[in-house]
Amino acid sequence: MSVSMRDMLEAGVHFGHQTRYWNPKMGQFIFGARNKIHIINLEKTLPMFNDALTFVRRLSANKGNILFVGTKRAAREIVAEEAARAGAPFVDHRWLGGMLTNYKTVKQSIKRLNDLKAVLADENNGYGKKELLDITREVEKLERSLGGIKDMGGLPDALFVIDTGYQKGAIVEAKKLGIPVIGVVDTNNSPEGIDYIIPGNDDSSRAIRLYARGIADAILEGRNQSVQEIVAASAEAAAE
Repeated sequence: MSVSMRDMLEAGVHFGHQTRYWNPKMGQFIFGARNKIHIINLEKTLPMFNDALTFVRRLSANKGNILFVGTKRAAREIVAEEAARAGAPFVDHRWLGGMLTNYKTVKQSIKRLNDLKAVLADENNGYGKKELLDITREVEKLERSLGGIKDMGGLPDALFVIDTGYQKGAIVEAKKLGIPVIGVVDTNNSPEGIDYIIPGNDDSSRAIRLYARGIADAILEGRNQSVQEIVAASAEAAAE
């Protein structure tokens, strides 16, 4: 999928925050102000978004895993939906401290989630009603926190983050581990420490949908490219 300047305008990607909340480090990406709202320069955003998509395609073609992170209300549903469409892991409820830096413990919690789900699926599990209710509640709690990463299988190769200010904890952990970050950065946040900056509105659901859909499409395109290369290589080997 390719995104045009018109797509970005229609999604409101260019609308930043009120001028009094601006972060001066975003100055280079700001076109000007209208009615005390900063306007983001889409002539900068579009190529930077395309750079991020190229990186994602390449990573996906090499079997890399991109973790979607968007836990604020406007992003949750979209992030979960687009990540699931791309078969990618996601965090849409709350970022738990140590999700990356203490992944060993997170893995144990994921194992517990899977074990408890197996108990609920077994009709002859031998538990009483009250115990089953407690197990169901624990499963729901774990599913909310870890459901999106339960099949991740290891640390991700990159993070895609909606609202870098809101998701500071995730970014700090990724930087500690040398995991590259693709981030949507609005005019009230700092672009520092973000490897692939997408200067843009991080509050509008239409804008969030545009970013998330673009990243999901790039993952699928990269994976498809990888499959095609494997098929072509197999055909060549068979012909020799």
